[in-house]
Amino acid sequence: MNAVAYPKGTVKALSRSLRIYYGDKERHAAMDRLYGEFLAPGDLAFDIGAHVGDRISSFRRLGARVVALEPQPGPARAIRLIHRRDPLVTLVEAACGDHEGTIALRINSENPTVSTASAAFIGAAAGADGWEGQIWDHEIAVPCTTLDRLILRFGLPKLLKIDVEGFEAHVLAGLTRAVPVISFEFTTIQREVAEACLALLETLGPYRFNVAIGESQRLELGEPASAEAMGDYLRSLPHEANSGDVYAILTA
Repeated sequence: MNAVAYPKGTVKALSRSLRIYYGDKERHAAMDRLYGEFLAPGDLAFDIGAHVGDRISSFRRLGARVVALEPQPGPARAIRLIHRRDPLVTLVEAACGDHEGTIALRINSENPTVSTASAAFIGAAAGADGWEGQIWDHEIAVPCTTLDRLILRFGLPKLLKIDVEGFEAHVLAGLTRAVPVISFEFTTIQREVAEACLALLETLGPYRFNVAIGESQRLELGEPASAEAMGDYLRSLPHEANSGDVYAILTA
C-alpha cells in the first residue's frame, strides 16, 4: 500500500463518519435485527467496502466471524483501532473486483464514504440532485482481489455484503459460486448497476430478492421477489430515495 498524504479534510470527515455510524444505538439494534435474520454465531461474513466498520461490529455482535475489505488507508486504520484485539475480524486492505492486480481508487476527501473505483459513478453523480458539492480530489493505486480468491483463502461466507459506490457489478463479476445471502448497494443515479447485479446473480443460483431503502435497516417486501420484480421495483423508486441495499437470498 502506498503511503498517502490526505488533504486536511479527511481526518474531519472520518471523525464525522465514526460519529454517524457508531453513535446511534437504535440504528445498531435495527441493524442487528436485520442481519440476525441471516447470520448465526460461528457463521462467516464478508464485508466488502467496510468503510469504518459499523457492519463489522454488527456481525460480531451476532457472533459471526468477519473478513472485511477496505482499501482506503484512513478508514482501514479506524477498523484496525476498533477491532485490533478481536481475532475473529480479519482486515484485508484491498479493493475487490473482477480481476486481481491493482486498480485506481478515486478518493472523496471530504466524504470518503463515497470514494470509488468507478469513473461511471463519478460521472453519474455530476450534476445530480442531492450530489451537489461532491468532489473526488485524490487518486491512489490499491491492490485488487476477487471474491473467488477470498473464498479460496477464507472459505464460503454465509453472508456477503457489498457497498462499493457503483463498482458492485465488477465485484460480483469476480464470483462464480452461489453464496447463501448477498447484499449489494444500489443508487438511483445508477440503477443500471443494480440491474447488472441482478443479472449476474441469476447466473449463480435460484435467488429471490428483497430491499432496504437508505439506512432504514428494514426489508420492504413481505416476501422476497424475483429478479424481474426487483428490477421493476428499483426502476419505480423516486430519485429522492437515493440509495439502499438489495438482499439476494438463495432458495435452494
